[in-house]
Amino acid sequence: MDTSIIIAVVAVVLVGLVLFLVQRRAPQLPKQPAQPEPSPTALPGAAETAREARKLEAPSAPPAAAEAAPAEEAPRDRDRDREEAEVAGEVIERAAALAEVAHARDIAALRKGLANTRGGLVARLAKLFGSRPTVDQTLLDEIEEVLITSDVGVKTSERMLAKLREQMVSGQLSDTDSVWKSLRALGVEVLDVPAKPIELSNRPSLMLVVGVNGAGKTTTIGKLAARYVASGRKVLLAAGDTFRAAAVFQLEVWAKRVNCPVVTGKEGSDPGAVIFEAVKRAQAEGFDLVIADTAGRLHTKVPLMEELKKVDRTVQKALGGRGADEILLVLDATTGQNAVQQMHMFREALQVSGVVLTKLDGTAKGGMILGIVDEHRVPVRFIGLGERIEDLREFDARSFVEALFAKPDGEILAA
Repeated sequence: MDTSIIIAVVAVVLVGLVLFLVQRRAPQLPKQPAQPEPSPTALPGAAETAREARKLEAPSAPPAAAEAAPAEEAPRDRDRDREEAEVAGEVIERAAALAEVAHARDIAALRKGLANTRGGLVARLAKLFGSRPTVDQTLLDEIEEVLITSDVGVKTSERMLAKLREQMVSGQLSDTDSVWKSLRALGVEVLDVPAKPIELSNRPSLMLVVGVNGAGKTTTIGKLAARYVASGRKVLLAAGDTFRAAAVFQLEVWAKRVNCPVVTGKEGSDPGAVIFEAVKRAQAEGFDLVIADTAGRLHTKVPLMEELKKVDRTVQKALGGRGADEILLVLDATTGQNAVQQMHMFREALQVSGVVLTKLDGTAKGGMILGIVDEHRVPVRFIGLGERIEDLREFDARSFVEALFAKPDGEILAA
């Protein structure tokens, strides 16, 4: 017989012998009786009973093995938890770093946009502090003069200085750094008006935009439309300034630019009728938001205010008794204290819910924002810092004050 065949036979015999011995040494488990499968029409709970029966069919592990398994898994579980915690910590740190960078960029953009105001108000304060490093009554009197002449307003300047004097007497103002800090805190206190955010939950919602000619009303409407269209809302514009043909044309240009329709009327037609038609179209065609322009003749003319009251009544009729969701007053920051007077006049005619302050990048009179909010306690919703769509920015009191009252650099001091 061939040697290779002999070796193969011996190997088979040996393997068979080993398997026989192993089977004899293995523990014999009692055989469990077969469990009947539940029928589809079984009572509730039959499925659970069947699952328990299947568990009985499988041999259970020896107690020692069952106890050892968790002990072996525990170190691995702790390592995994530690790794997940480390990853989560890294994600949080990265998010915080990105938020800090975004905030720094936001403040830098605000400082750039407020360069003219900072070159007036802030640079004058800095030079004053440089010439009088000690905090005394004379320094506070001079600070008050700077605030008043920077269009902050007499009443607001007096209120801010009264608090500075209290802090000086109590020893809180030890140096000019503490004065800067206090001015920032007082600025936030004035501008951070308790107010609900803009809510446009009704369908359609109506945003009525008012203001005098030249304040940037129509441009503001176009930028607002771009903002809300980008957020996914279906927006309809209403050209309610029927007395100025250029306003209608300008709004039509914006409507094409941001890809939303506009309702117009004949020149000189009733503004309320145009807005009424826009609301009805929005209701019929499922628009989310109507942004309506209004006439903007000089605020000193009584007919304009009466006309706006009529528009308000028409809006309530169109919306079934409720008024506009938002009434935004657009004010030109370059007009300084005149804007405060405009605020008085428009609030006598309408329930103004917010202010849009435009052209802040082109004026040294940006301090007027403090006087307007302090006297009327109406929140600033948006500020305009340039011609681009993104230059219409949501207003945040803390960021604004941080940028406005940041210590000036050499360039501003030299201006």
